[in-house]
Amino acid sequence: MAYAEGFGDEARCSAAITLVDQLPAELVLLPAQTLGELYRVLTGKARREATGVREIILGWAESFEVADSSWTAFQSALDLSADHGLQVWDALILSITAESHCHLRLSEDLQNGFTRRG
Repeated sequence: MAYAEGFGDEARCSAAITLVDQLPAELVLLPAQTLGELYRVLTGKARREATGVREIILGWAESFEVADSSWTAFQSALDLSADHGLQVWDALILSITAESHCHLRLSEDLQNGFTRRG
């Protein structure tokens, strides 16, 4: 999402924008954790103003369904983190998407082809 917001090299930003434009909104699920990560990247690394980033986050949330974290997902994330060496917040994203029966996850942070709970 950070690339789609213009943070990164031109090729990745362009590819991300194209991809987001092609996604059917009714099939997209954003774990709330991803929005938190986007906020951190845009305010921290990109050094954008918090109020503007807040509007960006709200725009993403209005465009796509947002999935909240649950205690069950967090427990699963702890297992993933311990068993596979993932950062707990990345593992939480995986757990939430598995809980929501997502079939495809798009991420630059995870290994290609990683499968969790089918």
